[in-house]
Amino acid sequence: MMLNGFGAHSGKVLSLLRIVAGLMFMQHGTQKIFSFPAEAMGPFNIASQMGVGGVLELVGGLLLVLGLFTRPVAFILSGMMAVAYFQMHWKFGAASPFSLVNMGELAALYCWVFFYFVFAGPGEWALDNLTGRRRGAYR
Repeated sequence: MMLNGFGAHSGKVLSLLRIVAGLMFMQHGTQKIFSFPAEAMGPFNIASQMGVGGVLELVGGLLLVLGLFTRPVAFILSGMMAVAYFQMHWKFGAASPFSLVNMGELAALYCWVFFYFVFAGPGEWALDNLTGRRRGAYR
């Protein structure tokens, strides 16, 4: 079967998923902190929940891109996105569990992708693999 050889590339594809998710997530932080690439919804205040969220999005996204501290960072970000879903989106959709109604699709998807990284690790292309006790310790 043609698809049998794809498993050999799973570590690389996992790395690509981590890198793309991290880059996309960083944009939410740069928006909140620098009003880039889109205008922020308000002034940046690090002492606010949105300010802390922006810093976590920017720094956490960068750490994911680098594949550094992947599992603990992914755990924190997954929890952050679970809180965002229930705090912001659940009530927006009149307590609707349907993410299409409450506009929480992205928060829910980030939550589960980051949660997957907690268990799957960073993949082959990650700084975590250089800092582990042995090469590949985080795969």
